[in-house]
Amino acid sequence: MTQLIGVFDLFRIGLGPSSSHTVGPMRAARQFVLGAAAHAGAAARVVATLYGSLAWTGRGHATDVAVLAGLAGLEPATADPDAVHALPARLAAERGMLVPGLGRLAAEVMFDFERLEPGHPNALRFRLEDAGGTVLREELWYSVGGGFVERAGAPPGADALASLPYPFANAGEMLAASAATGRSIAQLQFANECAVRPAGEVRAYIAQITAAMEACIERGLSGEGELPGGLHVRRRAHRLAARLAERRARNLPSPTEATDHASLWAIAVNEENAVGGRVVTAPTNGAAGVVPAVLRYWRHYHGGSAEGAEDFLLTATAIGALAKRNASISGAEVGCQGEVGVACAMAAAGLAAVLGGSAPQVENAAEIGLEHHLGMTCDPIGGLVQIPCIERNAMGAVKAINAASLALSGDGAHHVSLDDAIATMRQTGLDMRSEYKETSKAGLAVHVTEC
Repeated sequence: MTQLIGVFDLFRIGLGPSSSHTVGPMRAARQFVLGAAAHAGAAARVVATLYGSLAWTGRGHATDVAVLAGLAGLEPATADPDAVHALPARLAAERGMLVPGLGRLAAEVMFDFERLEPGHPNALRFRLEDAGGTVLREELWYSVGGGFVERAGAPPGADALASLPYPFANAGEMLAASAATGRSIAQLQFANECAVRPAGEVRAYIAQITAAMEACIERGLSGEGELPGGLHVRRRAHRLAARLAERRARNLPSPTEATDHASLWAIAVNEENAVGGRVVTAPTNGAAGVVPAVLRYWRHYHGGSAEGAEDFLLTATAIGALAKRNASISGAEVGCQGEVGVACAMAAAGLAAVLGGSAPQVENAAEIGLEHHLGMTCDPIGGLVQIPCIERNAMGAVKAINAASLALSGDGAHHVSLDDAIATMRQTGLDMRSEYKETSKAGLAVHVTEC
């Protein structure tokens, strides 16, 4: 990694259902056409080829639609979901699409199920051609998880980590910096963020993503009907919320009401994600429900403040950055342990921090959250981010609350460090067969009959 991995990177506002299969390809496609302006007037056709994991689950994750949206110049953070979903029909009706700077071109998305070695499993190639089929421009891109994209052959930038006021590349260094300065993990992260952007801009963005998370929960709570894709999964957040409200109205609250609500809020977010709605990657779309659910749990049951929400999300950012820097947050690379597992670690750390935990207790909470997701595969049925993804977010949120509670009951001393857990996640991902990493070729994806 060549720069700070910060709150602007790990928490991106975008569209569902997948950060690596929807948001990333859209961003890569847009960057490709923006860099091809020199071929205006000569270009006649643009072809995008999806490889490996992007091909195997591309249709279920709407990768083809996302690529078309990027070629049309749309950005994940601002694109209208309805306009994005309407693109294939428009392309067919209009016999081409308007590409910014290049005019109206024929556009095609192709699927190649072979993995391109040795790069990341999520590879996509863009090719711009003239009317005679001559290639004018060609680029290979990788969607490496959480909406991050990398262009093959791009020169590496200078490592800016050392230029930060409090550089830390692993949890050990993070704890040492906290101990040496007396600053919390959130304060360390905020200082590093402010070395890149003005403090006001950082705070404004945190407020923006907090509001986006809350709005996503509310939309999820009101949504009804069946999720798209053919599995006939009915949305249930609305019904679960009504059931909890009814019990409270009858003065019969559930003894597990707090965690019931956390589960509900996580499900609400991921049902929104499943319909291609606007969500916040945290650190991915497939795991987008965990952090918002635990953040809302803290605000609802512990009277959390806006200032505390900043500490929560900055602490979560520091933990997520360590996982990305030293392992991966891509389901196609390490399985769901890198998505829901990392989200659980982030949420557990954020919760422990705002409940008064010391830096060692916060690190312990993150470690517990990640440790108990190690080995989790990514095996979405039908290539859709629905089963088991939605319920996994609910479980991840509850585990995060429990992890924070366990860590706060101790003094921060523990046998397995967060660095150990992250290294184990990375090695487990390397050892895991590709069939269990977002290809829908094993696990639940083949042992449960689609209906």
